[in-house]
Amino acid sequence: MARVFNFSAGPAMLPESVLKKAAEEMTDYKNTGMSVMEMSHRSKSYEEIINGAEKTLREIMNIPDNYYILFLQGGASLQFAMVPLNLFRKSKKADYINTGVWSKKAISEAKKYGIVNIVASSEDKKFIEIPQLVPSRFSKDADYFHITMNNTIEGTVFRELPETGDVPLVADMSSNILSEEIDVRKFGLIYAGAQKNIGSAGVTVVIIRNDLVGNAIPMTPTMLDYKIHVENKSLYNTPPCYAIYIAKLIFEWVKEQGGIKAIEERNRAKADMLYKALDESKLFKAVVIDKKCRSIMNVPFTLPSEELDAKFLNGAKKVGLVTLKGHRSVGGLRASIYNAMPVDGVKKLVEFIKDFEGGKNAN
Repeated sequence: MARVFNFSAGPAMLPESVLKKAAEEMTDYKNTGMSVMEMSHRSKSYEEIINGAEKTLREIMNIPDNYYILFLQGGASLQFAMVPLNLFRKSKKADYINTGVWSKKAISEAKKYGIVNIVASSEDKKFIEIPQLVPSRFSKDADYFHITMNNTIEGTVFRELPETGDVPLVADMSSNILSEEIDVRKFGLIYAGAQKNIGSAGVTVVIIRNDLVGNAIPMTPTMLDYKIHVENKSLYNTPPCYAIYIAKLIFEWVKEQGGIKAIEERNRAKADMLYKALDESKLFKAVVIDKKCRSIMNVPFTLPSEELDAKFLNGAKKVGLVTLKGHRSVGGLRASIYNAMPVDGVKKLVEFIKDFEGGKNAN
């Protein structure tokens, strides 16, 4: 069967060249006579893999030397707890912006360990925009300030970062890391689950400024203390070895593509193409109207009825366009167009949208 264009929000499609490289090395990685899946994480061969992953990520994201890079487990969901456990070091107070399902989960977890001040929320507008920020509501003594930078379900993204002064800015970048250039120095901590732009599910990348390490509250379990993982170079226990290997291949692929700048240009072109088709349509409607906060990674859109949704999804599947159903919490439709989604995939989706509206693929 021919490969399909997979618009899943995650696990997402991977570059075909990366899959082929992994296939070539599946049973014999660099003449070791074994797969990376079988390899000791204490071996020299695996040490080269994890160190290579860190080195290439540091290069493509221009990560300064005063930041540590960690390869952890538990997804972004575990970071919802690790962040407050490690950063509630003085006032045990944090500012959060509520922009969707995942920020609500992060807020709920942080409340278990300290005081959470929700400085802005777009929940009253069903999260279809980034809320206006009022700096006077920010806590000057907060231990950190948290944002979910790209909202996978709702299709919004922060285009302007909050000015937090000396308060470290923490960002969940699970669905937009590596998709566009960012200045890491503006953040105290960045975390991201892998299964969208980094690789296969199982590993979580944490980029943390060194002054934020070593302040975990006493109740913090050993495995949830960033300091432990820093001291052991992400090898305190057996890491998700194969997922880190795939991440290394992805980082190398990004570099081969011309780096994040080139990736960003392609991503913006894909998103512009899709939003243009939706904005010009009389049948389809983009959920996020405000162009200033539209995600270039996740594009939710709607049809007038669930019956039409079902017809659209069925027809799209027949032509190799899959996983376009919206998140179960909001319904509708959604196209996630991460780094590995080729321009041709978005072109084919746009053509199908136009044909569907014209009646050519309505059955």
